[in-house]
Amino acid sequence: MNTREWLVLVTLCGATFMTGLDYSIITVALPELGRDLGFATRGDLQWVVTACLLPTAALMPLFGRVSDVVGRRRLFAVGVTAFTGFSLLAALAPVPGVLVGARAGQGVAAAMIGPTALALMTTAFAEGPKRTRAMGVNGALLSLGFVAGTIGGGLVTSGLSWRWTMLILVGIGVVVLVGALTVLPGDSGGSAVRLDVPGAVLASAGLFALVYGISTLTWIGVAAAVLLLGAFLAVEARHAAPLVPPRLLRRPTVKWGMAVALVTFGMCGGATLLLSVYMQDVLGWSPLRTGLGFLGEGVAALVAGGLAARLIGAYGAPATVAAGLTAQAVGTAGMVFLPASGELGVLLATSAAMGFGHVLTVVAAITTITSGLDPADQGVAGSLAQMPTFVGAIGVAGLTAVASAYAELLTGLHAAFVVAGAVALLGAAGGALLLRRATPAAAAG
Repeated sequence: MNTREWLVLVTLCGATFMTGLDYSIITVALPELGRDLGFATRGDLQWVVTACLLPTAALMPLFGRVSDVVGRRRLFAVGVTAFTGFSLLAALAPVPGVLVGARAGQGVAAAMIGPTALALMTTAFAEGPKRTRAMGVNGALLSLGFVAGTIGGGLVTSGLSWRWTMLILVGIGVVVLVGALTVLPGDSGGSAVRLDVPGAVLASAGLFALVYGISTLTWIGVAAAVLLLGAFLAVEARHAAPLVPPRLLRRPTVKWGMAVALVTFGMCGGATLLLSVYMQDVLGWSPLRTGLGFLGEGVAALVAGGLAARLIGAYGAPATVAAGLTAQAVGTAGMVFLPASGELGVLLATSAAMGFGHVLTVVAAITTITSGLDPADQGVAGSLAQMPTFVGAIGVAGLTAVASAYAELLTGLHAAFVVAGAVALLGAAGGALLLRRATPAAAAG
Protein backbone atom coordinates (compact mmCIF):
# COMPACT_ATOMS: atom_id res chain seq x y z
CA MET A 1 0.00 0.00 0.00
CA ASN A 2 1.13 3.55 -0.67
CA THR A 3 1.00 6.36 1.90
CA ARG A 4 -2.44 7.61 0.90
CA GLU A 5 -3.93 4.12 1.04
CA TRP A 6 -2.54 3.68 4.53
CA LEU A 7 -4.11 6.99 5.59
CA VAL A 8 -7.45 5.89 4.15
CA LEU A 9 -7.15 2.59 6.01
CA VAL A 10 -6.23 4.31 9.29
CA THR A 11 -9.22 6.65 8.96
CA LEU A 12 -11.75 3.89 8.25
CA CYS A 13 -10.29 1.47 10.81
CA GLY A 14 -10.17 4.33 13.32
CA ALA A 15 -13.94 4.66 12.95
CA THR A 16 -14.36 0.90 13.40
CA PHE A 17 -12.14 0.95 16.49
CA MET A 18 -14.12 3.90 17.89
CA THR A 19 -17.49 2.19 17.59
CA GLY A 20 -16.10 -1.07 19.00
CA LEU A 21 -14.58 0.83 21.91
CA ASP A 22 -17.88 2.57 22.59
CA TYR A 23 -19.76 -0.63 23.34
CA SER A 24 -17.31 -1.83 26.00
CA ILE A 25 -15.64 1.18 27.57
CA ILE A 26 -18.85 2.36 29.23
CA THR A 27 -19.73 -1.11 30.57
CA VAL A 28 -16.98 -1.22 33.21
CA ALA A 29 -17.96 2.29 34.33
CA LEU A 30 -21.67 1.49 34.84
CA PRO A 31 -21.61 1.11 38.66
CA GLU A 32 -19.87 4.46 39.22
CA LEU A 33 -22.00 6.10 36.55
CA GLY A 34 -25.18 4.87 38.22
CA ARG A 35 -24.16 6.27 41.58
CA ASP A 36 -23.04 9.61 40.14
CA LEU A 37 -26.18 10.33 38.11
CA GLY A 38 -28.62 8.65 40.47
CA PHE A 39 -30.07 5.85 38.35
CA ALA A 40 -32.97 4.36 40.30
CA THR A 41 -32.37 0.66 39.63
CA ARG A 42 -29.95 -1.74 37.94
CA GLY A 43 -32.66 -2.30 35.32
CA ASP A 44 -32.65 1.40 34.47
CA LEU A 45 -28.87 1.37 34.21
CA GLN A 46 -28.86 -1.29 31.48
CA TRP A 47 -30.47 1.26 29.15
CA VAL A 48 -27.14 3.07 29.00
CA VAL A 49 -25.98 0.12 26.87
CA THR A 50 -29.27 -0.89 25.23
CA ALA A 51 -30.14 2.64 24.09
CA CYS A 52 -27.02 2.61 21.91
CA LEU A 53 -27.38 -0.94 20.62
CA LEU A 54 -31.00 -0.81 19.47
CA PRO A 55 -30.86 2.07 16.94
CA THR A 56 -27.57 0.79 15.52
CA ALA A 57 -29.07 -2.60 14.72
CA ALA A 58 -32.41 -1.19 13.55
CA LEU A 59 -31.11 1.54 11.24
CA MET A 60 -28.09 -0.11 9.66
CA PRO A 61 -29.90 -1.43 6.52
CA LEU A 62 -31.53 1.98 6.02
CA PHE A 63 -28.24 3.87 6.18
CA GLY A 64 -26.56 1.25 4.00
CA ARG A 65 -28.98 2.18 1.21
CA VAL A 66 -28.93 5.92 2.05
CA SER A 67 -25.15 5.88 1.57
CA ASP A 68 -25.67 4.60 -1.98
CA VAL A 69 -28.15 7.43 -2.63
CA VAL A 70 -26.46 10.47 -1.03
CA GLY A 71 -22.81 9.41 -1.17
CA ARG A 72 -20.75 7.25 1.20
CA ARG A 73 -18.09 9.75 2.20
CA ARG A 74 -20.77 12.34 2.91
CA LEU A 75 -22.81 10.02 5.16
CA PHE A 76 -19.64 8.73 6.84
CA ALA A 77 -18.58 12.28 7.73
CA VAL A 78 -22.09 13.09 9.01
CA GLY A 79 -22.05 9.93 11.13
CA VAL A 80 -18.63 10.65 12.64
CA THR A 81 -19.63 14.27 13.37
CA ALA A 82 -22.85 13.15 15.05
CA PHE A 83 -21.09 10.42 17.01
CA THR A 84 -18.49 12.90 18.29
CA GLY A 85 -21.18 15.43 19.27
CA PHE A 86 -23.33 12.88 21.09
CA SER A 87 -20.23 11.54 22.88
CA LEU A 88 -19.55 15.04 24.18
CA LEU A 89 -23.18 15.37 25.28
CA ALA A 90 -22.92 12.01 27.10
CA ALA A 91 -19.75 13.17 28.87
CA LEU A 92 -21.51 16.31 30.11
CA ALA A 93 -24.86 14.66 30.93
CA PRO A 94 -26.25 15.98 34.26
CA VAL A 95 -29.13 13.48 34.62
CA PRO A 96 -29.90 9.91 33.49
CA GLY A 97 -32.35 10.97 30.76
CA VAL A 98 -29.77 13.11 28.97
CA LEU A 99 -27.20 10.33 29.08
CA VAL A 100 -29.59 7.71 27.71
CA GLY A 101 -30.70 10.11 24.97
CA ALA A 102 -27.08 10.83 24.04
CA ARG A 103 -26.34 7.09 23.94
CA ALA A 104 -29.28 6.62 21.57
CA GLY A 105 -27.81 9.36 19.38
CA GLN A 106 -24.48 7.56 19.38
CA GLY A 107 -26.32 4.43 18.23
CA VAL A 108 -27.92 6.25 15.30
CA ALA A 109 -24.55 7.69 14.31
CA ALA A 110 -22.89 4.27 14.57
CA ALA A 111 -25.51 2.93 12.16
CA MET A 112 -24.29 5.55 9.65
CA ILE A 113 -20.62 4.78 10.24
CA GLY A 114 -20.64 0.95 10.12
CA PRO A 115 -21.89 0.22 6.58
CA THR A 116 -20.31 3.31 5.01
CA ALA A 117 -16.87 2.55 6.48
CA LEU A 118 -17.03 -0.98 5.10
CA ALA A 119 -18.35 0.17 1.71
CA LEU A 120 -15.63 2.85 1.46
CA MET A 121 -13.04 0.19 2.27
CA THR A 122 -14.29 -2.21 -0.42
CA THR A 123 -14.26 0.54 -3.04
CA ALA A 124 -10.92 2.06 -1.95
CA PHE A 125 -9.13 -1.29 -2.15
CA ALA A 126 -9.58 -3.49 -5.21
CA GLU A 127 -10.86 -7.00 -4.67
CA GLY A 128 -7.92 -9.26 -3.95
CA PRO A 129 -4.95 -9.24 -1.53
CA LYS A 130 -5.12 -5.51 -0.73
CA ARG A 131 -8.79 -5.61 0.20
CA THR A 132 -8.39 -8.80 2.21
CA ARG A 133 -5.45 -7.27 4.08
CA ALA A 134 -7.53 -4.17 4.84
CA MET A 135 -10.38 -6.38 6.07
CA GLY A 136 -7.93 -8.19 8.33
CA VAL A 137 -6.77 -4.96 9.95
CA ASN A 138 -10.39 -3.81 10.28
CA GLY A 139 -11.50 -7.07 11.91
CA ALA A 140 -8.60 -7.06 14.35
CA LEU A 141 -9.28 -3.46 15.40
CA LEU A 142 -12.99 -4.16 15.89
CA SER A 143 -12.13 -6.88 18.41
CA LEU A 144 -9.28 -4.84 19.87
CA GLY A 145 -11.69 -1.95 20.38
CA PHE A 146 -13.81 -4.13 22.64
CA VAL A 147 -10.83 -5.41 24.62
CA ALA A 148 -9.25 -1.95 24.86
CA GLY A 149 -12.60 -0.68 26.10
CA THR A 150 -12.72 -3.11 29.00
CA ILE A 151 -9.14 -2.28 29.99
CA GLY A 152 -9.45 1.46 29.34
CA GLY A 153 -12.79 1.66 31.11
CA GLY A 154 -11.26 0.14 34.22
CA LEU A 155 -8.18 2.40 34.11
CA VAL A 156 -10.13 5.59 33.45
CA THR A 157 -12.86 4.86 36.00
CA SER A 158 -10.29 3.95 38.67
CA GLY A 159 -8.11 7.03 38.12
CA LEU A 160 -10.43 9.74 36.82
CA SER A 161 -14.19 9.66 36.23
CA TRP A 162 -16.64 7.71 34.09
CA ARG A 163 -17.11 10.91 32.01
CA TRP A 164 -13.64 10.43 30.56
CA THR A 165 -14.80 7.23 28.88
CA MET A 166 -16.95 9.43 26.63
CA LEU A 167 -14.35 12.20 26.26
CA ILE A 168 -11.88 9.65 24.86
CA LEU A 169 -14.42 8.91 22.11
CA VAL A 170 -14.66 12.65 21.38
CA GLY A 171 -10.91 12.82 20.81
CA ILE A 172 -10.89 9.79 18.50
CA GLY A 173 -13.91 11.16 16.63
CA VAL A 174 -12.14 14.45 15.88
CA VAL A 175 -9.11 12.61 14.47
CA VAL A 176 -11.30 10.35 12.30
CA LEU A 177 -13.30 13.32 11.03
CA VAL A 178 -10.13 15.12 9.94
CA GLY A 179 -9.14 12.01 8.03
CA ALA A 180 -12.60 11.71 6.47
CA LEU A 181 -12.44 15.26 5.14
CA THR A 182 -8.84 15.15 3.91
CA VAL A 183 -7.89 11.66 2.71
CA LEU A 184 -11.07 9.80 1.75
CA PRO A 185 -11.92 9.94 -1.95
CA GLY A 186 -14.86 12.18 -2.86
CA ASP A 187 -18.26 10.81 -3.79
CA SER A 188 -18.83 10.31 -7.49
CA GLY A 189 -22.47 11.30 -7.20
CA GLY A 190 -25.40 9.64 -5.51
CA SER A 191 -27.93 7.37 -7.08
CA ALA A 192 -31.16 8.81 -8.46
CA VAL A 193 -33.15 5.83 -7.16
CA ARG A 194 -35.96 6.67 -4.74
CA LEU A 195 -35.60 5.44 -1.19
CA ASP A 196 -37.78 2.48 -0.27
CA VAL A 197 -39.74 4.06 2.61
CA PRO A 198 -42.05 1.07 3.40
CA GLY A 199 -39.06 -1.26 3.39
CA ALA A 200 -37.10 1.12 5.61
CA VAL A 201 -39.93 1.31 8.16
CA LEU A 202 -40.50 -2.46 8.25
CA ALA A 203 -36.79 -3.34 8.39
CA SER A 204 -36.04 -0.82 11.14
CA ALA A 205 -39.07 -1.83 13.22
CA GLY A 206 -38.38 -5.54 12.71
CA LEU A 207 -34.70 -5.35 13.65
CA PHE A 208 -35.51 -3.11 16.63
CA ALA A 209 -38.06 -5.67 17.86
CA LEU A 210 -35.64 -8.55 17.25
CA VAL A 211 -32.68 -7.09 19.14
CA TYR A 212 -34.94 -5.75 21.91
CA GLY A 213 -36.66 -9.11 22.28
CA ILE A 214 -33.36 -10.99 22.36
CA SER A 215 -31.62 -8.55 24.69
CA THR A 216 -34.50 -8.53 27.21
CA LEU A 217 -35.69 -12.13 26.60
CA THR A 218 -39.09 -10.74 25.63
CA TRP A 219 -40.63 -13.32 23.33
CA ILE A 220 -43.41 -10.96 22.23
CA GLY A 221 -40.68 -8.78 20.77
CA VAL A 222 -39.18 -11.74 18.90
CA ALA A 223 -42.62 -12.73 17.56
CA ALA A 224 -43.24 -9.16 16.40
CA ALA A 225 -39.84 -9.17 14.72
CA VAL A 226 -40.70 -12.33 12.77
CA LEU A 227 -43.93 -10.77 11.51
CA LEU A 228 -42.35 -7.41 10.62
CA LEU A 229 -39.32 -8.93 8.89
CA GLY A 230 -41.59 -11.33 6.99
CA ALA A 231 -43.62 -8.36 5.79
CA PHE A 232 -40.37 -6.60 4.87
CA LEU A 233 -39.30 -9.48 2.62
CA ALA A 234 -42.73 -9.52 0.96
CA VAL A 235 -42.56 -5.77 0.28
CA GLU A 236 -38.99 -5.97 -1.03
CA ALA A 237 -39.96 -8.64 -3.56
CA ARG A 238 -42.44 -6.21 -5.16
CA HIS A 239 -40.64 -2.87 -4.83
CA ALA A 240 -38.95 -1.39 -7.90
CA ALA A 241 -35.99 -0.11 -5.85
CA PRO A 242 -35.90 -2.22 -2.66
CA LEU A 243 -33.97 -1.24 0.43
CA VAL A 244 -32.20 -4.61 0.32
CA PRO A 245 -32.45 -6.17 -3.16
CA PRO A 246 -33.71 -9.77 -2.81
CA ARG A 247 -31.09 -10.85 -5.36
CA LEU A 248 -28.42 -9.98 -2.77
CA LEU A 249 -30.10 -12.05 -0.09
CA ARG A 250 -30.35 -14.95 -2.54
CA ARG A 251 -26.62 -14.91 -3.30
CA PRO A 252 -25.07 -17.97 -1.58
CA THR A 253 -21.96 -15.99 -0.64
CA VAL A 254 -24.09 -13.36 1.12
CA LYS A 255 -26.54 -15.59 2.98
CA TRP A 256 -23.99 -18.22 4.07
CA GLY A 257 -21.39 -15.58 4.86
CA MET A 258 -23.94 -13.87 7.13
CA ALA A 259 -24.80 -17.21 8.76
CA VAL A 260 -21.13 -17.87 9.54
CA ALA A 261 -20.72 -14.35 10.91
CA LEU A 262 -23.79 -14.82 13.11
CA VAL A 263 -22.33 -18.00 14.61
CA THR A 264 -18.92 -16.48 15.37
CA PHE A 265 -20.29 -13.20 16.76
CA GLY A 266 -23.03 -14.89 18.78
CA MET A 267 -20.79 -17.48 20.43
CA CYS A 268 -17.75 -15.25 20.94
CA GLY A 269 -19.85 -12.34 22.23
CA GLY A 270 -21.73 -14.54 24.65
CA ALA A 271 -18.60 -16.31 25.89
CA THR A 272 -16.77 -13.00 26.36
CA LEU A 273 -19.60 -11.65 28.49
CA LEU A 274 -19.59 -14.82 30.61
CA LEU A 275 -15.81 -14.57 30.99
CA SER A 276 -16.35 -11.15 32.55
CA VAL A 277 -18.86 -12.71 34.95
CA TYR A 278 -16.36 -15.47 35.74
CA MET A 279 -13.53 -13.06 36.51
CA GLN A 280 -15.60 -10.73 38.67
CA ASP A 281 -18.14 -13.03 40.36
CA VAL A 282 -16.13 -16.27 40.65
CA LEU A 283 -12.55 -15.02 40.99
CA GLY A 284 -13.57 -11.75 42.68
CA TRP A 285 -11.43 -9.57 40.42
CA SER A 286 -11.80 -5.79 40.21
CA PRO A 287 -13.07 -4.17 36.97
CA LEU A 288 -9.49 -3.10 36.13
CA ARG A 289 -8.04 -6.57 36.65
CA THR A 290 -10.95 -8.03 34.67
CA GLY A 291 -10.10 -5.78 31.76
CA LEU A 292 -6.48 -6.89 31.89
CA GLY A 293 -7.70 -10.49 31.85
CA PHE A 294 -8.81 -9.96 28.25
CA LEU A 295 -5.26 -9.13 27.09
CA GLY A 296 -4.77 -12.62 25.65
CA GLU A 297 -7.88 -12.26 23.51
CA GLY A 298 -6.83 -8.80 22.33
CA VAL A 299 -3.29 -9.76 21.36
CA ALA A 300 -4.54 -12.88 19.56
CA ALA A 301 -7.06 -10.76 17.65
CA LEU A 302 -4.27 -8.52 16.36
CA VAL A 303 -2.19 -11.52 15.29
CA ALA A 304 -5.17 -13.07 13.50
CA GLY A 305 -5.89 -9.80 11.71
CA GLY A 306 -2.36 -9.80 10.36
CA LEU A 307 -2.52 -13.43 9.22
CA ALA A 308 -6.05 -13.51 7.81
CA ALA A 309 -5.21 -12.08 4.39
CA ARG A 310 -2.37 -14.57 3.86
CA LEU A 311 -4.51 -17.53 4.89
CA ILE A 312 -7.42 -16.48 2.68
CA GLY A 313 -5.07 -15.87 -0.23
CA ALA A 314 -3.33 -19.22 0.20
CA TYR A 315 -6.21 -21.51 1.12
CA GLY A 316 -9.42 -19.61 0.38
CA ALA A 317 -12.18 -18.20 2.59
CA PRO A 318 -13.97 -21.53 3.26
CA ALA A 319 -10.82 -23.15 4.63
CA THR A 320 -10.10 -20.05 6.72
CA VAL A 321 -13.62 -20.19 8.16
CA ALA A 322 -13.10 -23.86 9.04
CA ALA A 323 -9.79 -23.10 10.77
CA GLY A 324 -11.11 -20.00 12.51
CA LEU A 325 -14.29 -21.50 13.92
CA THR A 326 -12.43 -24.65 14.95
CA ALA A 327 -9.90 -22.58 16.90
CA GLN A 328 -12.77 -20.60 18.43
CA ALA A 329 -14.55 -23.83 19.35
CA VAL A 330 -11.47 -25.36 20.98
CA GLY A 331 -10.74 -22.20 22.95
CA THR A 332 -14.31 -21.74 24.12
CA ALA A 333 -14.94 -25.38 25.04
CA GLY A 334 -11.57 -25.41 26.81
CA MET A 335 -12.96 -22.86 29.26
CA VAL A 336 -14.66 -25.80 30.99
CA PHE A 337 -11.27 -26.19 32.73
CA LEU A 338 -11.37 -22.69 34.24
CA PRO A 339 -10.98 -23.24 38.00
CA ALA A 340 -12.73 -21.62 40.93
CA SER A 341 -9.52 -19.77 41.84
CA GLY A 342 -6.15 -18.86 40.36
CA GLU A 343 -4.59 -20.36 37.22
CA LEU A 344 -4.25 -17.39 34.90
CA GLY A 345 -2.66 -19.56 32.21
CA VAL A 346 -5.87 -21.44 31.36
CA LEU A 347 -7.79 -18.17 31.08
CA LEU A 348 -5.24 -16.52 28.81
CA ALA A 349 -4.75 -19.58 26.59
CA THR A 350 -8.43 -20.34 26.04
CA SER A 351 -9.52 -16.73 25.51
CA ALA A 352 -6.59 -16.18 23.11
CA ALA A 353 -7.61 -19.23 21.03
CA MET A 354 -11.19 -17.98 20.95
CA GLY A 355 -10.18 -14.44 19.92
CA PHE A 356 -7.74 -15.68 17.28
CA GLY A 357 -10.32 -17.96 15.66
CA HIS A 358 -13.04 -15.32 15.89
CA VAL A 359 -11.10 -12.69 13.96
CA LEU A 360 -10.03 -15.18 11.26
CA THR A 361 -13.69 -16.12 10.80
CA VAL A 362 -14.94 -12.54 10.75
CA VAL A 363 -12.45 -11.46 8.08
CA ALA A 364 -13.20 -14.50 5.91
CA ALA A 365 -16.97 -14.04 6.28
CA ILE A 366 -16.95 -10.31 5.46
CA THR A 367 -14.59 -10.88 2.53
CA THR A 368 -17.02 -13.50 1.19
CA ILE A 369 -20.10 -11.29 1.67
CA THR A 370 -18.61 -8.26 -0.09
CA SER A 371 -16.79 -10.05 -2.93
CA GLY A 372 -18.03 -10.19 -6.50
CA LEU A 373 -20.60 -7.42 -6.09
CA ASP A 374 -21.35 -4.37 -8.19
CA PRO A 375 -19.87 -1.21 -6.58
CA ALA A 376 -23.42 0.23 -6.38
CA ASP A 377 -24.38 -2.58 -3.98
CA GLN A 378 -21.44 -2.17 -1.60
CA GLY A 379 -23.33 0.14 0.77
CA VAL A 380 -26.12 -2.40 1.26
CA ALA A 381 -23.59 -5.24 1.41
CA GLY A 382 -21.73 -3.33 4.12
CA SER A 383 -24.87 -3.15 6.23
CA LEU A 384 -25.57 -6.86 5.72
CA ALA A 385 -22.00 -7.73 6.72
CA GLN A 386 -22.34 -5.67 9.90
CA MET A 387 -25.76 -7.03 10.93
CA PRO A 388 -24.52 -10.26 12.61
CA THR A 389 -22.50 -8.13 15.04
CA PHE A 390 -25.75 -6.93 16.60
CA VAL A 391 -28.14 -9.79 15.90
CA GLY A 392 -25.46 -11.93 17.56
CA ALA A 393 -27.06 -10.76 20.81
CA ILE A 394 -29.07 -13.97 20.45
CA GLY A 395 -25.90 -15.82 21.44
CA VAL A 396 -25.46 -13.65 24.53
CA ALA A 397 -29.05 -14.32 25.57
CA GLY A 398 -28.84 -18.06 24.84
CA LEU A 399 -25.57 -18.68 26.66
CA THR A 400 -26.68 -16.55 29.61
CA ALA A 401 -29.84 -18.66 29.84
CA VAL A 402 -27.75 -21.86 29.86
CA ALA A 403 -25.52 -20.52 32.64
CA SER A 404 -28.53 -19.36 34.66
CA ALA A 405 -30.14 -22.82 34.53
CA TYR A 406 -27.63 -24.13 37.10
CA ALA A 407 -27.73 -23.37 40.81
CA GLU A 408 -23.94 -23.19 41.06
CA LEU A 409 -22.49 -20.32 39.02
CA LEU A 410 -19.24 -21.94 37.91
CA THR A 411 -21.04 -25.11 36.82
CA GLY A 412 -23.45 -23.01 34.76
CA LEU A 413 -20.60 -21.08 33.16
CA HIS A 414 -18.80 -24.30 32.25
CA ALA A 415 -22.00 -25.66 30.64
CA ALA A 416 -22.44 -22.46 28.61
CA PHE A 417 -18.83 -22.59 27.39
CA VAL A 418 -19.30 -26.18 26.21
CA VAL A 419 -22.45 -25.17 24.30
CA ALA A 420 -20.63 -22.21 22.71
CA GLY A 421 -17.79 -24.48 21.64
CA ALA A 422 -20.17 -27.08 20.18
CA VAL A 423 -22.09 -24.47 18.16
CA ALA A 424 -18.83 -23.00 16.83
CA LEU A 425 -17.61 -26.46 15.84
CA LEU A 426 -20.86 -27.18 13.97
CA GLY A 427 -20.46 -23.80 12.29
CA ALA A 428 -16.92 -24.71 11.26
CA ALA A 429 -18.09 -27.85 9.46
CA GLY A 430 -21.35 -26.55 7.98
CA GLY A 431 -20.12 -23.05 7.19
CA ALA A 432 -16.99 -24.21 5.40
CA LEU A 433 -18.96 -26.72 3.32
CA LEU A 434 -21.65 -24.21 2.31
CA LEU A 435 -19.15 -21.46 1.52
CA ARG A 436 -17.04 -23.89 -0.53
CA ARG A 437 -20.08 -24.64 -2.66
CA ALA A 438 -20.94 -20.94 -2.89
CA THR A 439 -17.39 -19.86 -3.84
CA PRO A 440 -15.80 -22.46 -6.09
CA ALA A 441 -12.99 -20.07 -6.95
CA ALA A 442 -12.15 -19.64 -3.31
CA ALA A 443 -12.27 -23.35 -2.77
CA ALA A 444 -9.67 -23.74 -5.47
CA GLY A 445 -7.41 -21.53 -3.35
